[in-house]
Amino acid sequence: MSVENQMEGKCSLPCGDVLHSEQAAESFQAAPSPALMLASLSLKESERPLSEKYVHQKEKTIMDFLSWSEVDQVDFVKTLLSHMCHHQHGVVNSFLKPMLQRDFITILPARGLSSIAFNILSYLDAKSLSRCEQVCHEWRRVVADGMLWKKLIERKVRTDALWKGLAEKRGWMHYLFVKSKSSQNPQMHALYRSLYPEIVEDIAVIENNWRLGRHVLYRINCRSENSKGVYCLQYDDLKIVCGLRDNTIKIFDRQSLTCLNVLTGHTGSVLCLQYDDRVIISGSSDSTVRVWDVNTGVMLTSLIHHCEAVLHLRFQNGIMVTCSKDRSIAVWDMVNPSDISLRRVLVGHRAAVNVVDFDDKYIVSASGDRTIKVWSTDSCEFVRTLNGHKRGIACLQYRDRLVVSGSSDNTIRLWDIECGACLRVLEGHEELVRCIRFDNKRIVSGAYDGKIKIWDLQAALDPRSPPGSLCVKTLVEHTGRVFRLQFDDFQIVSSSHDDTILIWDFLNFKPIFGFNSSTEREGDGSSMPHPPIGDARVIP
Repeated sequence: MSVENQMEGKCSLPCGDVLHSEQAAESFQAAPSPALMLASLSLKESERPLSEKYVHQKEKTIMDFLSWSEVDQVDFVKTLLSHMCHHQHGVVNSFLKPMLQRDFITILPARGLSSIAFNILSYLDAKSLSRCEQVCHEWRRVVADGMLWKKLIERKVRTDALWKGLAEKRGWMHYLFVKSKSSQNPQMHALYRSLYPEIVEDIAVIENNWRLGRHVLYRINCRSENSKGVYCLQYDDLKIVCGLRDNTIKIFDRQSLTCLNVLTGHTGSVLCLQYDDRVIISGSSDSTVRVWDVNTGVMLTSLIHHCEAVLHLRFQNGIMVTCSKDRSIAVWDMVNPSDISLRRVLVGHRAAVNVVDFDDKYIVSASGDRTIKVWSTDSCEFVRTLNGHKRGIACLQYRDRLVVSGSSDNTIRLWDIECGACLRVLEGHEELVRCIRFDNKRIVSGAYDGKIKIWDLQAALDPRSPPGSLCVKTLVEHTGRVFRLQFDDFQIVSSSHDDTILIWDFLNFKPIFGFNSSTEREGDGSSMPHPPIGDARVIP
């Protein structure tokens, strides 16, 4: 009898058989599950006694097998498998499965390759890393030795602006990105392990404060004999720089809220400004653009080009763009603070150009003529017009391919700059929308109704979101028109016709029994010392 016939005699279901008939299919479906069958067959196989012939020939066959080359051995096993039936394959598979599994996370450190194990696990998120620690003591040790919770926090800080800002403000940035021996001990691992959930909880509290409008309010009074409003501002962690109607630029200390310096030189209201680590550049109703040393406050140069008030300006990467009540836009090349030359004048708007923004691809301008115009940054050629607002446009911000604009028709519009489509109209303000900013999560707008509104940007970009769900919170503290605002993950800083700058701090709010909406402290802009930030008093 052939080997094939002998195998078929042992097994009624040879490997090549396929059940074609309906009767066979029905009987197969009615049978127990494959897993149960395999377990049963495996058990029977293990209980069946070995034949004398097999026992007699086994040793010789193994010796022959070991004398063959690796290729011969593999071919022999493949031949054996091809002559085995289906349930025998299952038995072999159940035998091979544990042999093929390797605890490489444990094996790698034992072979002096700990760094590879660290690197593999460093790609895990917090939930997966926590589960790794529960596998066994060896895996927990690898996580600890690799300081993987520290690395996870560092990865978050590198890729998420909120984590980075929180690291700087809470002070734990000092414990990251260092490789000293003291930072690698088990106690430090425990610190990072406990720090991670605390950070997550802290972020959840901050996000909840934004949603509920819970904040600590800091107020800077800029009132003077000639002051009738704070038209523009910019801030960082150390200072707030603002332009006033009394023709001055004032610089305030962020901690004490006291005035550090007053820059004089403009002969009209300071309507716009921007600064970097070298200069402050300001535009005024006196039609000039002035450049100041940001550290000393000394005026470096004055640019005279526009024939009416300079309403807005932006600069970056050696380019500055200014716009004016004279309906024009000027594009400037900035070699250094003392070498600024006019490159091109853009003409096309039929009314005052109120605001400009740009990147390396487009210049975007908005005007009282109800239009937004898009220009090429490189060639300064006109690209397209965005139409939709019913009245003049007072403000906009442009980033990536999104433009967000505010108008005297009391609405905010979101635009796709590439195709010119209006993606969403936001309604809620009762008067002209004077200032607007957005990031990846929020739009924050200020209006002549004295209100600041926080909108959910991602919901606004989703056409399925109902209009009533888009405004997250309305903040009402200013007693006059809101002229300008800026915000980050932790705060809003706004200025108004009421001669104040308000700092809405969502980071440091801690609910106090009976007062759970806001706390306030006040500065008067003088040189009198104030308690450090955090010593806020409750306003009933």
